[in-house]
Amino acid sequence: MEKTDFLLIGGGIMSATLGMLVQEFWPDAHILMLEKMPEVARESSDAWNNAGTGHAAYCELNYTPAKPDGTVDTAKAIHISTSFELSKTFWAFWVENGKLPDPKRFIRRVPHHSFVWNNQNIAFLKRRYEALKPSPLFREMQYSEDRRQVSTWLPLLMNGRQKTQLVAATRMEPGTDVDFGALARAMIQTLQQNQEFTLRTEHEVRDLEQTADNRWQVKVKDLAKGETRFVSAKFVFIGAGGGSLPLLDKAGIPEADGYAGFPVGGQWLRCNNQDVIDRHFAKAYGQAEVGAPPMSVPHLDTRFIGGKKALLFGPFAGFSTKFLKYGSYFDLPLSVELDNFIPLLAVGWHEFDLTKYLVEQVTQSFEERIQALRAYFPEVVPSDWQVEVAGQRVQIIKHDLKKGGILAFGTEVIAARDGSLAALLGASPGASTSVKIMLDVLQKCFPVQWASATIQTKLRTISSWWGMALHQDPKTCNRVRAASSLILQLG
Repeated sequence: MEKTDFLLIGGGIMSATLGMLVQEFWPDAHILMLEKMPEVARESSDAWNNAGTGHAAYCELNYTPAKPDGTVDTAKAIHISTSFELSKTFWAFWVENGKLPDPKRFIRRVPHHSFVWNNQNIAFLKRRYEALKPSPLFREMQYSEDRRQVSTWLPLLMNGRQKTQLVAATRMEPGTDVDFGALARAMIQTLQQNQEFTLRTEHEVRDLEQTADNRWQVKVKDLAKGETRFVSAKFVFIGAGGGSLPLLDKAGIPEADGYAGFPVGGQWLRCNNQDVIDRHFAKAYGQAEVGAPPMSVPHLDTRFIGGKKALLFGPFAGFSTKFLKYGSYFDLPLSVELDNFIPLLAVGWHEFDLTKYLVEQVTQSFEERIQALRAYFPEVVPSDWQVEVAGQRVQIIKHDLKKGGILAFGTEVIAARDGSLAALLGASPGASTSVKIMLDVLQKCFPVQWASATIQTKLRTISSWWGMALHQDPKTCNRVRAASSLILQLG
């Protein structure tokens, strides 16, 4: 029986971030990280498996829904943007203190744009701009319906477009592209420099059970050797992406009752023409189709993966019963239990638009996907593009008193009442807000230690604006953004 203070299940950006925070607050605590794959950050955190947008709500229209009266709800956008500034603050602190490498290995400045056409979408985009512009977080946002101006921002999207078509766009110069796979691997390399940290790859968690002393006994399979071993942990964090839900079910905590998952796959169109790649330097997000999940908002994206510039369009949604890209086709059926059966049925009944959308996406041909790209890139040459399989996401389904079950987008932390176990469910914008989410995990599970002078002083050392409402303080917001941008070399 191996003992540890913190057991982190999954070797992605969430577990890596939590590990870094634990080492900051409790440097003498032992951390054990278990990863099923031969390498860390191969699933949801891998650069080819996520959008890498550095979600700051600058361009994602689904984060600013229209209210029934037509006004724009900015609450979620402001929350996400503030959370991303917190991520940048912590990354900058770790870069400055030599705990993270050259920031260009994981983050680059790439302007963020929203791009729409037709009168209805243009009117919405303008209302969105007017609602966000007063916030210090969005003060640099520009808006234009002038074709010449939009052409300077997004030439690839405007060249060859019908001159009679009305268009509009917003631009946020401080936008970024983040290689979360590279960032997670860099964090884990830093963690490995501490003798109190242990990483084991090709180790799969098979079962969890809480013992009488409130520790967790965890059954682990060493896939390389075929051996079974046991770990005793004071605290367990399940950050296994789509694999978190089955493990949460095995833990059997009542707080997880009624939760289910609906897997949504993804594919990109990846450009293989370097001339086209070089002509685009932007992230351009459009308006989602009716019934589309938030992760399927179409975007033509400049990416930096492994230090090399790339261009992707998508994602195109797909359906698979796998909860992970390298998972099992039995993941979905085996996740169905008595406590989540009704929520699953209810969502299937109420979310007809989503079902219809997924069927249409799954049956799309390559030519139909190129046609979707042509709406954004009129001069597209089909032979310049190829299909790239993206990662799996598991959308949260949970019990609802009125409907029986609802499909919840975003991320959610499920924690045991005694604070001994926590799990992260859901998808976007998780990685970009990983620091805020993991700080929430620590606050929720370790309330006494969290309130201590030691941790609160450490938080204020790392983040000078800790506890402040950044969106209400223009001077502090400008100072914070300038400081992190300088250290992270964002220009």
